[in-house]
Amino acid sequence: MKKMLAAPTANFAVVKPILLSMALAALTPGMARAEMMEKKGTTPYVTHFIFRPVQSLAAPGFSATLLEAVGTTQNMKGEKMLDKMSARCTALSVDSGPKKYIDGACVLADADGDKIFSTFDTRDVDKSQPAMSCGTHIITGGTGKYAGITGSEPFACNAMPALAGMGDYSAMDIPHNTSWEIKGK
Repeated sequence: MKKMLAAPTANFAVVKPILLSMALAALTPGMARAEMMEKKGTTPYVTHFIFRPVQSLAAPGFSATLLEAVGTTQNMKGEKMLDKMSARCTALSVDSGPKKYIDGACVLADADGDKIFSTFDTRDVDKSQPAMSCGTHIITGGTGKYAGITGSEPFACNAMPALAGMGDYSAMDIPHNTSWEIKGK
């Protein structure tokens, strides 16, 4: 009879740490999300873009081109925020007399499928950051761990060599200096 009572106690000694580990693992995503809910920071990153013209309208002294841009991000400090995300943007490039600008919207997605949304305007330049002289992204929201994110991303435009082949594709590195905040619900 003593052996039967001892056996469950010995098994419980082995099972207890496993149950505790499982409970902590189940709580960790919630804790990580809660920690991120009130986070903010400044993150420098570069998006390596390929631009594809989708549609154009042209006349003497005027052009408007709808562009699709796809690429990936690279955090310049080696941190996880805004690193190794896929980027997809739609933009309208206008060149009409003295008016030359590009406006658009982007979605960044991480490996978990969580997304960050932004709009951008090349007429909105943050003069306090002269190296970021191409325009500004405004972060308008996100999903998953980025729900509640807002921010501002002054950016530069660094042209890359022309791409080989047909189709008028172009490449550009877009460095950003992002100030962001994720507010809890």
